[in-house]
Amino acid sequence: MSNRLLDKRILITGAAQGIGLAIAKAFAREGASLFLIDRDEALLQEEAAKLKGEGYRVGARSADITDAKAIVAVVAEAETEIGRINALVNNAGVNVFSEPLETSDEEWNRCFDINLKGAWNCSKAVLPGLIDQGGGVILNIASTHAFTIIPHTFPYPLAKHALLGMTKSLGLEYAPKNVRVNALAPGYVATQKVIDYWNGFPDPEAAKAETMKLHPGGRIATPEEIAMAAVFMISDECPFMNATCLTVDGGLSVQQHPA
Repeated sequence: MSNRLLDKRILITGAAQGIGLAIAKAFAREGASLFLIDRDEALLQEEAAKLKGEGYRVGARSADITDAKAIVAVVAEAETEIGRINALVNNAGVNVFSEPLETSDEEWNRCFDINLKGAWNCSKAVLPGLIDQGGGVILNIASTHAFTIIPHTFPYPLAKHALLGMTKSLGLEYAPKNVRVNALAPGYVATQKVIDYWNGFPDPEAAKAETMKLHPGGRIATPEEIAMAAVFMISDECPFMNATCLTVDGGLSVQQHPA
């Protein structure tokens, strides 16, 4: 542990598994105090207990990020447990993939409620405290879908494009208050969601191989690789990085055609 985040008291959403859990573990190792949020209460409490058992300062609460009042209450609870929040990671998200004319109103609302409104609810809840403390950091976990389009993934890329827009807007708005707002855009990451995606094909191994071929390096990211980028972006090592997006996709979004 190098204590790169020793003074950070960080709220992380979608923290019970995948990228969110990897971020929580990396932050804990770097000395941060954490408060974790997820809809899966049983899994959340299980993972939080493991981190506590390793001696880290961690609080956790199951919450629905689409409920603004519930999030305000969770932030208040977090500040009672670990101290005033000075950083937020909006990681919670959901894949909603369809063809445009086949997208139901329910799918549309679910996509935007979780991927955009939820991030705004959490940001809105912590921003007054960040401003009052003289500064802080918000990191939105976006996606390469925030600036590229894959057919048949509607309306997910719309929500991620909007999340990137919110990142830039808030970053500019609150820069005079010393609040940095940035985004981190992973491509394919070896999480359970990706494994489930492969398993939805008749030949999961062939689907996996096709995914790997899309990447110049022939592999996809580990959750830990995304987490270490998040450590840098939350830390004080990049004080002039604001209202921008760091892409961590192994070159996926740069390559026009796979080799």
